[in-house]
Amino acid sequence: MAANNRRMSGKKGAQVGSGGQRRRGLEGKGPTPPAEMRKGHAKQRAAAAKARRAQGRTPQRRGGGRSTSELVVGRNPVVEALREGVPASTLYVQQFIDNDERVREALQLAAERGGINLMEAPRPELDRMTNGLNHQGLVLQVPPYEYAHPEDLLDAAAEEGEDPLVVALDGVTDPRNLGAVVRSVSAFGGHGVIVPERRSAGMTAGAWKTSAGTAARTPVARATNLTRTLEAYKKAGLTVVGLAADGEVELGDLEALQGPVAIVVGSEGKGLSRLVGETCDFRVRIPMPGGAESLNAGVAAGVVLYEAARRRS
Repeated sequence: MAANNRRMSGKKGAQVGSGGQRRRGLEGKGPTPPAEMRKGHAKQRAAAAKARRAQGRTPQRRGGGRSTSELVVGRNPVVEALREGVPASTLYVQQFIDNDERVREALQLAAERGGINLMEAPRPELDRMTNGLNHQGLVLQVPPYEYAHPEDLLDAAAEEGEDPLVVALDGVTDPRNLGAVVRSVSAFGGHGVIVPERRSAGMTAGAWKTSAGTAARTPVARATNLTRTLEAYKKAGLTVVGLAADGEVELGDLEALQGPVAIVVGSEGKGLSRLVGETCDFRVRIPMPGGAESLNAGVAAGVVLYEAARRRS
């Protein structure tokens, strides 16, 4: 009976305590560390870069992957690529080819540049390499492009003691636009260009030619996911500015260009994608008194980069 009374009683037995965890949880974590000690903060990057310079070490590059090799086919395209300094590993020349002016110039340019292998090949072999394209006896092999990692661009800015100025392309698929943006970034003191890994122009021979040689000194980074990369940039202290024809802020009123900034340029037809547009801190419009509806990516990026360079000077 006594056992039944105990079983039916509402009294509880001894309880296991928290061991002081709740009390310690209310004590806080102490003062916020200075910006130079907070991982990912822009000032922490600058401090780390300063320490590397003092020790004479270069930053470790993470790398953003490689593209596939590319073939430039035909006499005029090959000569133009060699004139513009497009990287090349091998020049294939058809056996018993008619030795006209373009062939001679291609051979001369390849010899002057050095580091380009000259290979003689029978026509059937060149036909096979080019999948039957009209190669006219000349084929130039362009090696894979070494993409940077998006964080490398921030490290490069920190190494120079400057606020990052980068351009990200969202849905831009024309390599000539990519080359034009690379050229503008180089001209106005930017630190690099970011392209998505998928559905985007890459550093092809066409992009190299349009960049007029500036691609050799201006890094292009490849992002697995552009939205996540922009969010990481925001955590690192950058302001993300998207260009849009219906943007809420006019370019001349945007004070953020004076500091660390990532400028996002969408495609000429569709503009910014929805997720990228929502990630931007500001959506900015370029005033166009002439009445044009839009600018292509290369021109739009150049206008904003000029404004940023003017404010930073």
